[in-house]
Amino acid sequence: MNLTHYLYQKFPASSLIYIINFIKPMNLIVYLFIFFSLVSCSKNPSADTTDAQKISDVSYGADARQKMDIYLPADRNSSVTPLVILIHGGGWSGGDKQDFSLFIIELQTRLPGYAIANINYRLASNGNNLFPTQENDIKTAVEFLLNKSVEYKISKQLALIGASAGAHLSLLQAYKHNTNSSIKAVVSLFGPTELVSLYNSPANPSIPLLLAGVIGGTPASHATIYQQSSPYNFVSAQSCPTLLFHGGNDPLVPASQSTQLKDKLAANGVVNQYIFYPSEGHGWTGANLTDTFDKIETFLKQQVP
Repeated sequence: MNLTHYLYQKFPASSLIYIINFIKPMNLIVYLFIFFSLVSCSKNPSADTTDAQKISDVSYGADARQKMDIYLPADRNSSVTPLVILIHGGGWSGGDKQDFSLFIIELQTRLPGYAIANINYRLASNGNNLFPTQENDIKTAVEFLLNKSVEYKISKQLALIGASAGAHLSLLQAYKHNTNSSIKAVVSLFGPTELVSLYNSPANPSIPLLLAGVIGGTPASHATIYQQSSPYNFVSAQSCPTLLFHGGNDPLVPASQSTQLKDKLAANGVVNQYIFYPSEGHGWTGANLTDTFDKIETFLKQQVP
């Protein structure tokens, strides 16, 4: 391409008189240097953009429920930008990623340099999609995101945050499937941790019916799947740091589900923190919710900086 022709394409005529008169006396080497410098600077900037971006309903599987929303921060980098994965609750048979909409806004404000993935998964219903369907979906989604780290310009250092059934799935993924040690931290908001005791000592008579419905039977008839679906059973000295929240008046998941996990984490020397709100139920608002966000922010900055 002729340099003068290139300049006429890229600059207004008012600027060209000075530019062209300036380069005419110059020797060939300097002429070529300016030409190739201008060409290289004119490349499509979108190829290397790191603007903030939201990508909605990204499929990680063939089912309509196997989708996620991905929030990518500005100035991200595959070496230093950690990922937070959110997993909604709903008794493994309900709920949606949209349940975390306000949570995402809070995290983006407090942790602006973190990427966020908000995941849907297949739900148990009428004898379909029984355990371990949900566990397998979360495992597939995490693997999908790790494989996309270069494309999304995010690191392979991640944390999981879940509420209720989503907390159970977060803990299960963190303790059972963290074979490459990418999961550096997990946060449980009033999640079930040991399903046999949850069945046998429920806070609500509906819980055994719920568990039997999503698992396909009782602990007596389906002992293996109850054992394999309980995060408590996969705690080891290599488990990642864990932050647990629970309310003392939870009508669905008793606080003992968190305290027994806390005790086993401590026995194995795993970094953990247990936050107990005596008067709260299955979720909370107000000052305690602010306190929850404060503690999550501090925990993630320490464990997944």
